[in-house]
Formats: sequence, structure tokens, C-alpha cells
Amino acid sequence: MDAFEIADIITQHREDGRPYHEFFRTETLSLGLYVIPAGEKDPQSPHTEEEVYYVLEGVGMIRVDDEDRPVSVGSTIFVGIGVEHRFHSITQDLKLLVFWAPPWRSGATAS
Repeated sequence: MDAFEIADIITQHREDGRPYHEFFRTETLSLGLYVIPAGEKDPQSPHTEEEVYYVLEGVGMIRVDDEDRPVSVGSTIFVGIGVEHRFHSITQDLKLLVFWAPPWRSGATAS
């Protein structure tokens, strides 16, 4: 069994010092914590994997394709492969649990 405590993941993320911290990976799925501080820009570009965001903390907006939607604790957002998306108008630091299928960057071509 693999089990995780969000407090431990947040601590590991803080120690890692990067916006995204992957904490679990299998051949078909990966999980990570993505943190975007209030007022910051989300630099994402479309991915080669499907993803689901679950908002653990914070308040802001997300734009997926041409649709904007407010997000806050408990919001869950699905983003398909190759779809433009970005968090914006972040008024409270966003802490996002991210589920990737297949695993993050596994579909990207090597450069």
C-alpha cells in the first residue's frame, strides 16, 4: 500500500523549493503538489497527459480552453491532453493536488 499525508507532502514540497513536487509515480499515473503564490502567474503550457487538479487551499480562477471558472477549496478540474489552461487572478496561495495519466511528462518527446 502507498499512503500519503498531505502535511508531509507540503513539507517535502517546501524543502524541494520548486512550484511542482511529484510525490508518487507508477507506469500509468503520477501525483504531485503544485503551489502558485497569490498574485503570481501560472507559466503552464498544454501537456501530453490528462490531468485533474484538486484545490487543497487558496482562491483564484482557472482558464481552460476559452472558459474561465473560479476555484477554491474542494474545486476539481479535469484538463484533457493538449488543452490550453492556466490559473490566474490568484488572491490566496493555491495549493493543488495534481493527478496525471499517464505520468507527468511521460508523453513528451525527448529534446
